[in-house]
Order: sequence, then structure tokens, then C-alpha cells
Amino acid sequence: MNYKAKYEQWCTDSIFDEKTKAELREIAGDEKEIEDRFYKELSFGTGGLRGVIGAGTNRMNIYTVTKATQGLANYIKKQKGEAKGVAIAFDSRNMSIEFSEKAALCLNANGIQTYRFETLRPTPELSFALRELGCIAGIVITASHNPPEYNGYKVYWEDGAQITAPKDKEIIKEVNAVTDFSAIQMMERKEAEEKGLFHVIGAKIDDRYIEELKKLVLSPSAIQKMADQLKIVYTPLHGTGNLPVRRVLKELGFSSVTVVPEQELPDGNFSTVSYPNPEDPKAFTLALQLAKKIDADLVLATDPDADRLGVYAKDRESGEYIPFTGNMSGLLIAEYELSVRKELGKLPLNGALIKTIVSSNMADEISKEYGVKVIEVLTGFKYIGEQIKFFEQNGSYEYLFGYEESYGCLVGTHARDKDAVVAVMALCEAAAYYKEKGFTLWDQMLQIYKKYGYYKEDLVSVTMKGIDGAEQIQRILEEMRRQPLQKIGDYKVIALRDYQADTRLLLEDNTVTSTGLPKSNVLYYELERGAWCCVRPSGTEPKVKFYMGVKEESLKAAEAALNGLKEAMIKIVE
Repeated sequence: MNYKAKYEQWCTDSIFDEKTKAELREIAGDEKEIEDRFYKELSFGTGGLRGVIGAGTNRMNIYTVTKATQGLANYIKKQKGEAKGVAIAFDSRNMSIEFSEKAALCLNANGIQTYRFETLRPTPELSFALRELGCIAGIVITASHNPPEYNGYKVYWEDGAQITAPKDKEIIKEVNAVTDFSAIQMMERKEAEEKGLFHVIGAKIDDRYIEELKKLVLSPSAIQKMADQLKIVYTPLHGTGNLPVRRVLKELGFSSVTVVPEQELPDGNFSTVSYPNPEDPKAFTLALQLAKKIDADLVLATDPDADRLGVYAKDRESGEYIPFTGNMSGLLIAEYELSVRKELGKLPLNGALIKTIVSSNMADEISKEYGVKVIEVLTGFKYIGEQIKFFEQNGSYEYLFGYEESYGCLVGTHARDKDAVVAVMALCEAAAYYKEKGFTLWDQMLQIYKKYGYYKEDLVSVTMKGIDGAEQIQRILEEMRRQPLQKIGDYKVIALRDYQADTRLLLEDNTVTSTGLPKSNVLYYELERGAWCCVRPSGTEPKVKFYMGVKEESLKAAEAALNGLKEAMIKIVE
């Protein structure tokens, strides 16, 4: 069936409600819009769904959400996990409440127990909750840091991490097998509650979650002495972080926490910020204004589902607020956690730090310093969560810390996904610890650079929307495979890793070895002098991403080298 036929079906079939049909009638005659909405089905990838909210097969709506849920239900039934049930959380985005309830009722109609949070909750708390409740799976309705018009649907398995191989492919197969919307089973909420299938969860899980976070504190005495002297500005960016972040900081004794009032309450339109992403400096506009007004030490922002943390720290010499990249904040927390554990004699002999392939290589140096194993995984925090599961299964390593460059990290194993709530707690604890020693977080970051080298990293994302964009992204990767780069800017290519082919080619003698990681459409260039570049399509947005990093003898030299590498990389693909 072509896109025009699908459009007509949605406009006329009794399966679809009148609101949906009215929305589609409004675009009658707009051939480009109709094609974009119906030229394909919104793909259920290895993490789930993500797309623009609206009517159509290529949009997030109650039909595409319940179609995905029916596929998940079919898989759960094959695993005989109906009684274990599914935990469900949702964020502040438009339609999150509706999507989460419809997903629950679809599962209920399939005889599967559901445990849905009463109101919005952070993604990491869902990861915690499903393990706490002994569920077989979990669903989070969120589009993370995407623009307001987006929403999404992420699936977790019983270990608390997002689905990985082989379950991801198996679930995708079940979802794709649901080809008819009439095959979706549904029931009314009243009936589901009467049958004991639909359960509401809330405060008890919140209490257990916060309790587990507080167990991770390493320096309670530093917090006790310095917490009330640390001025913190925090913004949840209209998302789920507001209550849990404020609660854990308050219970630990951080009394000088000021929340940006304009961004405190949930708002699916994110009316004060066009892009609710703590990676974007514009998201900090109001927070920085407030910080300057009250002379804050730290400025913190969490994204809508509170799994990413953005940080600015005050430089006491200039009085300016310095932005921390995801690598910087992750590395600072890693150094704090490992160094204090060493002081306390709590560093295990088989400790491990996990990072993604596109994260800073400084993590390798920190790991060497503390005798910790560093493990690299593909991009996506689910692979870090997967490693924790492996450690528990085979007893090989004890998890200490995991992070990725995209502003996500995890202290502890209470969750199996990145957790901005625990990251806020750890960062504020570190700030109190270093303040007691007489220096700021920025002072400490400079000490880390001095100790390990001046590592700088960056990311350039090129958006390519629609049918043409998807094809163009594939052409870029194909061309780079056909003609392997020998040099990027001033850097000679030492080795090329092609994760799709599972090869690492050493250019000096054409030796080929395995990458040792699962296949993925990623190219990674190892460059001379410790520099690197990596190219991959985004798994959640219509973008191709170019990651890069350098190591130099000073911050100034590193910044100059990084800018040169960035310019050279962009020219290659123009």
C-alpha cells in the first residue's frame, strides 16, 4: 500500500477516531506533508520509538504506540512474563499521559500486569522501579531532550537496562509482525482495575529510590560541613527532575538550592526554551541570569526525563561561569569517586569503569591511575547497563562508574541507565568535598587536566530530515568506507575501525583485527598524537554525528587543535 492509500485509509477507516481524521483532513492537498506522514512506519528501533507527535504511520500517536505495545505484549507472553508485569513511567511531554495509559491498557488486554506511576517520573527511576517490583519489562514515554514536537517510547528489560541483543531484534520482529491496527487488543481502565491488572505506583517507590541514592555518598562529613555554604542554581527545564533532585539535595543538607522559577513546573511545550537540552548553552539562559544575581557556585540543569545533567561552575578568578561538557562532568565525577574510594580503602581489586567509544580517552588515564579496568562499549547507555548485568552474572568485575559524552553517567547500580538525579547528588557532594579543601569545581577540573593531559572533545551534528536526508546519511557512510581517509586535517590516520564490518585496519601494515564489539554503523579514526574522529548516524534523530577529540599540552593548544580537526572533518563530508 503506497502512502496515498494509507492516508485514505486513516481518513476513512472506523478504527481511527474522529480527532485523528480531522487532523488528516486539514492536510488534504499537501502532498509533501502527506508523504512524510505515511511514506513509512515509524520504526521501532533497538531502543523503541521516537518521532514527531501527530496522525500518520510515521508519527507518534496512540495507534503507533499501541501497535508497538501489542508487539511487546506478544513477546512477553512468549516469555511467559504476564504475571511479572511491566512498569511504566512518563515525562512532561505532550501526550505522555495518554500514551502511557494506552500502553498499559493494551498490555492489560493481553493479560499482562502493569505498574504505572501516578505522575511524571525520571527515566532512571523507572529503571529502578521495574527491578524493585520484579517486572519483566519497563516502558518510558519520553523523547528525552528532543524539541517539543517530539515524543518517544523506550523499552527496558528485567535487568533494568534498555533492551539489547538478542532481545532487541526479537522484540522488533514481534512489533513488525503487527501489521493490522485491528489486531491491537485494548480494554477500558475500569475493567483493567477491576480485574487487578492495572496498578498505580508512586510514593513508596520514590522513597526507596532516594534511599538507595543516599547510600552512595562517600563524604558525609564534607557535606555536613560545607553544604550550607554551597550556592546552587538548578533548573529541571520543565521536566521530571524537579522533585527528586530537590528532595535528595535537601535530605543531604544542601540548603542553598534555588530553582529557576520560570522552568520549575512541567510544560510539554517547553515555553521558556526551544530545545530542552542541557547540552545547548541557550537552555541555561535563565539559570545563568539567576546564578549571577545570587552569586551561585554551581548551575545545574537536567533534561525533561532527568537522565542527562548539564553543568556550569564559577571561576573565582574571572567571576565567569564555565560550561562543562558531558566528558568534563563525567570525568570530574569519575576522578572524585575513584580518588575518595582509594582514600577510604574502598577500591576493589576488580573494579571497572565503563565508557562509550565516543567518550574522552582521559577515562583510560584515570583508570590506570587507580588500577581500574576500563571497558569500552558502543554508543548508548544500554550497553553500559548491559555490562553491569554481565558483571553480576559472571563475577568478573565490580562496577564503579559509567559515563558517555552526551551528558549521562551512573554512580551505583540502583539503575541501569544514566541518572541525572544521582549525578547532581555526586557532583554537589564533590563540590562540598573540594570546597572544604579550599577550591572550586573549576579549580579541580584544571587540576585534572594538569594531572592527565589537556583532553578536549566536540560533536558536530548535521540534520538531514525526510526521505532524502536518510538516504544522504547512508551515502556519506558508504563513501567514507569506499575511500578510507589517510589524513584528517593535520592528523595522520593510524587505524580505522569499521564497527559494521567488525574490523580494525592498521594502516601502517594493513593488519586487520576484530573490534571486539557488536556490529554497528560506525566509523572510528584513530589519529596520531592521541587524537580521534568518529562518524555515526543518530539512533534517535535525523542526524549524522561527527565526534572528535584531541590531547595537547595546554587548554589553549587543545582548543586550537580541536577547532582545526572540526573544520577538516566538516570539509570532508561537504
